[in-house]
Amino acid sequence: MVQHPKPRNVTRADVARLSGVSTAVVSYVLNNGPKPVAPATRERVLEAVRALGYRPNAAARALSRGTADTIGMIVVDSRSPFFAQFLHALDAASVRHDRSMLIVNRDRERQSAVEQVHDLVARQIGGLIIADVIGDAEQQVIAALGIPTLLINQYGGAGGALGAMGVDFRAGAEQAVQHLVAHGYRTIDFVGDAAAIDQRERGWADALREAGLPLGRSVHASFSYEGGFAAGRAIASRATRPRALFAASDQIAIGLLAALTDAELRVPDDIAVVSFDGIVEAAYARPALTTVAQPIVEMADAAIRRLVADDAEPGFTTFDATLVVRRSCGCDDGLVGGH
Repeated sequence: MVQHPKPRNVTRADVARLSGVSTAVVSYVLNNGPKPVAPATRERVLEAVRALGYRPNAAARALSRGTADTIGMIVVDSRSPFFAQFLHALDAASVRHDRSMLIVNRDRERQSAVEQVHDLVARQIGGLIIADVIGDAEQQVIAALGIPTLLINQYGGAGGALGAMGVDFRAGAEQAVQHLVAHGYRTIDFVGDAAAIDQRERGWADALREAGLPLGRSVHASFSYEGGFAAGRAIASRATRPRALFAASDQIAIGLLAALTDAELRVPDDIAVVSFDGIVEAAYARPALTTVAQPIVEMADAAIRRLVADDAEPGFTTFDATLVVRRSCGCDDGLVGGH
């Protein structure tokens, strides 16, 4: 019997030879640093990675044989109520497709997104979800690895080199503010993250401009109970306060409610609050939060289906958010906000 030699694993040195650079330059491209690489050189290296089918770890060759049944996920913070709910929905969807989930938290201080992807690939994942905003350069490197990958919460509206999905944050924010305006509120502040890439602040501003109303103040706060609480204390201490607040997340809004209650301000009688996300806790806040709910289960099902089918093509898939009206805006029983 003639024995054929086993195919040799593609190495970083092979990529370097094909692209005409050193192995160090290949490393800089695949790790998105620490040293910069000229765009033309970067593209040459990525093209060699694609042509050779290079993987960061030989174990990931299981991808090409279809034996990897684990979906990896990198999430900003799994303690976040929104992501905890989303992870639960993803896990349920993966079980329905005979897959399992491997979840890691994003560690910006110790590793780049690309390095964390390499770690997951070494564990033979068959698909990847990244619940974080990552730049074009990192997307190109990850795309070149050939792993079915989807971005969640990529605010920009386009996935770049990778497939992306999520709600239209700008449209959802507009919907929330338009609801307040329709019920008579005329001074409405924004409370949320300062990042320009997050379209919720823009949606708030657009809705006010379209209604011919002046922009309220932008109070920037982290996506946390603590951030909302600090913002609420600052707003409560003003001599002149807004009549309503649009919070960029339910978590921020719950912090706001606590601070406003401590300051003996009534919600919605003194200040109305509308928020974003639709987490379970929003219904149990007091007063219960009016919120723009993301279709978490629908998005989770779609994400797993696309990864299992290897259909994570570049481009952004948009889902509709739904306004859920409760007590925090005084709009559920016909009350009018006033000025």
